[in-house]
Amino acid sequence: MAKKQSQKNWKNRLHEIIYEADTPAGKLFDVILLIAILLSIAVVMLESVNSIGENYKEALNIAEWVITILFSLEYFLRIISISKPSKYIFSFYGIIDFLSTIPKYLSLFFVGTHSLVALRALRLLRVFRILKLARFIGESQNLMKALKASRAKIFVFLFFVLILCVILGTVMYLVEDSENGFTSIPRSVYWAIVTLTTVGYGDIAPATPLGQFIASVIMILGYAIIAIPTGIVSSEMVKHSDVNLNTQACPNCGTEGHKDNADFCYHCGHNLHE
Repeated sequence: MAKKQSQKNWKNRLHEIIYEADTPAGKLFDVILLIAILLSIAVVMLESVNSIGENYKEALNIAEWVITILFSLEYFLRIISISKPSKYIFSFYGIIDFLSTIPKYLSLFFVGTHSLVALRALRLLRVFRILKLARFIGESQNLMKALKASRAKIFVFLFFVLILCVILGTVMYLVEDSENGFTSIPRSVYWAIVTLTTVGYGDIAPATPLGQFIASVIMILGYAIIAIPTGIVSSEMVKHSDVNLNTQACPNCGTEGHKDNADFCYHCGHNLHE
């Protein structure tokens, strides 16, 4: 009985360090992990430079193995420190952790896995999880809720922009000659999208006075359109600005984003302070 209780306390302590950032040990763990992630991204970037990758191939390979082993150990500890490992394994960050770690091991058995280097770059996504140690945890949760609440409005807005681009592209196809690059309606719609988003590649440009006038109106309209999604999301963030969250993670299911005064997990009902 005492052994079982000791094991339980050990797992709870490990869970507190790995999944939370309310304690000095938890903050230190996240800081070390953040440094390891940034170093791993630096290694990936340096390997892509031919001169560096060829001259320091052995050193970069050793560094990548050290980082991979570190992440593998962290992945294993995350699994054993939670009551329901599948909740973490099949979660978004669990899949990211696995995909960003496995390429190096695959290189031992398969040749030509260099193309999987992009998966190692996924480690950078883990920074968002580590940023919960800062005071911005509540703001990040507010942003996610605001995006979810405004997704219908944003979809309608994007649909309106798409229709507007089709109309403007069709008009420009009728106004401009094919010699100026407006050879078809789809190509003209492409020009309208590039112009409306203020990207302006310059590969297609109107030459007639009327076409240039329409292009000027579209450019000015583009600045106004860019501000609309910002206003939609901002208004939703104001509604959720009173949400006060901490870094408490449920030791049973791993759910995060609980309120400061929460005693039980809002997802599974488990005691957060067990």
